[in-house]
Amino acid sequence: MIRNLRNKMLTGLLIIVSLATRNIAQAQSILPLDSVLSQITHNNIGLQTYNAKANALKAYAEGAKSLPAPQISAGQYQVPYQLNPNAGAFMITAEQMFTNRAKLKAKQNYMNGMAAITLQDKQYLANQLLADARQYYYDRVILERKQTLLKNTRGLLEYMIKDANIRYTYGKEKLNNIYKAKADLYQLDNDNEQLSNEINQKSIMMNTLMNRDKQITFGVDTNIRIKDYSNANTDTSALSAKRSDVKAIEKNIQLQQLNAVVEYSKRKPDYGVQISHMMSYGGMPNQYVLMGSITIPIVPWASKEYKANLKGISYEVEQMQQQKANLLNEVQGKLGSLKVDMASKTKQLKNYDQNIIPALQNNYKTSLLSYEQNTEDLFTVLDALKGLQTARMEALNRLQELLQLQVNYEKENEKY
Repeated sequence: MIRNLRNKMLTGLLIIVSLATRNIAQAQSILPLDSVLSQITHNNIGLQTYNAKANALKAYAEGAKSLPAPQISAGQYQVPYQLNPNAGAFMITAEQMFTNRAKLKAKQNYMNGMAAITLQDKQYLANQLLADARQYYYDRVILERKQTLLKNTRGLLEYMIKDANIRYTYGKEKLNNIYKAKADLYQLDNDNEQLSNEINQKSIMMNTLMNRDKQITFGVDTNIRIKDYSNANTDTSALSAKRSDVKAIEKNIQLQQLNAVVEYSKRKPDYGVQISHMMSYGGMPNQYVLMGSITIPIVPWASKEYKANLKGISYEVEQMQQQKANLLNEVQGKLGSLKVDMASKTKQLKNYDQNIIPALQNNYKTSLLSYEQNTEDLFTVLDALKGLQTARMEALNRLQELLQLQVNYEKENEKY
């Protein structure tokens, strides 16, 4: 019985060492990370609102070159208050103002510029949502690996408790050690329940981002790859070409330049034409009026507004250029800090895999062998197993932290 126990424990240990990450619910369909990201890109409601807003601005731009509505009037013209059928006329008048074409074109370009900014804002939100989805996905992978570890540890504890009960019958085991083993077993149930709860939360969050039923179950692809960004380029020109928020600032600068064109176009005159036809009373000949008009916006009392606006726009452009430089400086600092942190976490994970866990495995196997030879009690084996499990959990925590740093790095760099 003891030899069988040892064989089963060693088998379980090999399973723990390999850390098989098979999906807990094998009947569930596997949803790859790329499919999750694709569904978010096409179905997320928050992103769709930006499409609607951009389409609205484009529609507004189409009507920006419209002329003012014509004006038609009719009524008595120069008719005396004292009734005299031989004086005055009935007049019909039509008027049309023609806005300067440069003003209309400038206004249309400005509206199209606003639509371009909206699309950049959409891209910025998409980058945030896709980064969140990647983190939720990686978290699920780690949580399921932890569940696999708990499942294997539970199997070992169950066999230990069975053997300890037999030993206790023959006076070769202490009752308090059996109770401690059972307590450890029940604690695994709590830990497993907490992991299941967190897995369900991550699934709901991903379903929410994909805009589908929150209770849909799916499996995740547990084959994840750690990427090396130690030699990645993070100069300002590369960041400017990738970051949607930097592009949005650049679009805002362009928009203010278009706004300056709109203000400058106010210097140009508008034109108008007026046509009137008078049907005279008392047999007098009919008359007409044909007049043209032009605005004079360059007079001092009319030019103050657009001159002040042009000056204000120049200050706004200067502020945005400083904002862009400050943003790029902050992003460079974040990326540098993330690279240092990733290098540290990689070293820690390597130390767990190559040194800490192998040493604790040997400690566990040695304790198990001593237990079989009756030179150690169950408490020692339980302590060795718990130490090994804790180390493996900590290794998974380091892996999760490394993946979090990787997601943050890719989010700052807008890799996707």
